[in-house]
Amino acid sequence: MIGKLKGLIDSYGEDFVILDVGGVGYQVHCSSRTLQHLPSPGEAAVLSIETYVREDQIKLFGFRTDQEREWFRLLQTVQGVGAKVALAVLGTLAPADLANAIALRDKAAVSRTPGVGPKVAERIVTELKDKAPAFANVDPAVVHLAGAVDDQRAPRPVADAISALVNLGYGQPQAAAAIASASRSAGEGAETAQLIRLGLKELAK
Repeated sequence: MIGKLKGLIDSYGEDFVILDVGGVGYQVHCSSRTLQHLPSPGEAAVLSIETYVREDQIKLFGFRTDQEREWFRLLQTVQGVGAKVALAVLGTLAPADLANAIALRDKAAVSRTPGVGPKVAERIVTELKDKAPAFANVDPAVVHLAGAVDDQRAPRPVADAISALVNLGYGQPQAAAAIASASRSAGEGAETAQLIRLGLKELAK
């Protein structure tokens, strides 16, 4: 199996690059984000590779980092997500942004991917929610709170305060982060109005 290729960019296709490795041109399929970050033809590049072997073909998928390749694998563990959809998701969201979106249950961010509807986005967020926090760079308290709200386990004042901020036009992840911070400041037993006030202050910083 091929795990990494290092060579010169020969040419680009719509969703692939030809990488010249010692005179052999490898056709490597990449996300649009990866293709945008690769250098011009004739310049050197290194790609982490995922090799797919089928009865009638061998297909190579290339990634700028091992972490991106790991997300490609993880995404395909979700029902209804194949290689094409996984690449499209990684073309829309960088690995860190994808991890944050899943950790915060931000289905809207995932469904911005062309070809990914609300149901598939819901499955991605739900089925990978236990794996995402390890990659996410958000406050664990916010991840915990987002999960509690999504599972309807959050205290009523907290859930109501987040809902109020969302109704004011803030995104769910922003609102959850602001109210998580407000909850820490106010302590347990804080009322909805107090949490909203503190949350708005947090958002104004």
